Amino acid sequence: MSQILQTTAYVTLSAIGSAFLLWLAVRALKRSDEPAQILFKYLLTIGLVGGEVLLIRSLSRHLSGGEDYGTAFMMAGSLAACGIILGITWAPQLSDFLISPLTDLLDGGSKPPDPKPYYSIALAKRKLYRPLEAVVEIRKQLAQFPNDYEGISLLATIQAEDMKDLPGAEIMLNNFCDSPAAPPRQVAAALSQLADWHLKLAQDAGSARAALEKIIARFPGTELALAAAQRIAHLGGVEKILMAAHDRQPMAVPEGVKSIGLRDSLRDLIPAETDPVKLAADYVKHLEQHPLDTEAREKLAILYAAHYKRLDLATNELAQLINEPNQPPKHVAHWLNLLADLQIRSGADYETVRQTLEKITEHFPGMAVAELAQSRLAHLKLEIRGQKEETPATKLGVYEQNIGLKYGSMR
Repeated sequence: MSQILQTTAYVTLSAIGSAFLLWLAVRALKRSDEPAQILFKYLLTIGLVGGEVLLIRSLSRHLSGGEDYGTAFMMAGSLAACGIILGITWAPQLSDFLISPLTDLLDGGSKPPDPKPYYSIALAKRKLYRPLEAVVEIRKQLAQFPNDYEGISLLATIQAEDMKDLPGAEIMLNNFCDSPAAPPRQVAAALSQLADWHLKLAQDAGSARAALEKIIARFPGTELALAAAQRIAHLGGVEKILMAAHDRQPMAVPEGVKSIGLRDSLRDLIPAETDPVKLAADYVKHLEQHPLDTEAREKLAILYAAHYKRLDLATNELAQLINEPNQPPKHVAHWLNLLADLQIRSGADYETVRQTLEKITEHFPGMAVAELAQSRLAHLKLEIRGQKEETPATKLGVYEQNIGLKYGSMR
């Protein structure tokens, strides 16, 4: 039984050793820059080892009959010579196998880098005001990497800004955006860039709005759509500026105040502040058309709390921003902190403000905004006490409860 176990163990170890040697051979052949040389070394090694085995067997027969020191010396010398030849033959591969794990940590190893496009030549041509040559270089790279956004964006930029071919740039970006495999953020970036060109180069706010609306239609309810809606909400002001640039009207400059240095008071010369009632009404009207405009809704909330002393209306506005899905954590934390500020200024109690700030730590645990909220919570009582000491107790006027600014069914 022991003989069977010994035989099994011998065969198993031989198979493992043979498999390891075969793996080393294949690995060396694949990594070598000269496979023909490695193949020659394999054949030389097989010949030497095979010949050495035959020689040892032949000499061992002379030793079976008795002591023969000459034959034993020949066997030892033959084995030493064979080992020296094999060592010299395979020294480069052995050293690479043993040392490469350490050197790979420093130089990255012998694995070639992943292929990627290079646009340095195209950028250099563009700086030399050779846009056609730059386009040729970019197209060479795009022939190998047809879906590379960097190259597509650079090519469209040269077409729009250097060659004044905005329609061509638009076709280029639209073809990229229409690809199902295009990453969402790259699609949004391409359409946003196209909107910028329509405004900057063509003074066409309508086409810019259409480009941004594609983002909303392609990625509804996402952070990308919210950012696009925010830009659309402010295109009206940009459009007015563009129209004013093309239709300049004569501006009447009023006559200056005479003898200003002899006046007892300058109060009548101070410009009148913007009427908060009109401002709030404008915000309400704007939000009816652009309900996703976070900037206008935030300003309206501050106006409700500061001028009308209506914390409930301000809370409702900020709650719409906070509860809007897919808002970035930084923005949500900002609005919660703003709500806490308005609550403190309006005289809310400690428990109410604490619950507001704790929503930041509950919704965004482990993030920087949560750590800042936790730090503010630790000093919240002092903050409330300081606000009460700074704000004198004054009797406020009575405002109409509805103040004519509600959204109808939204309130």
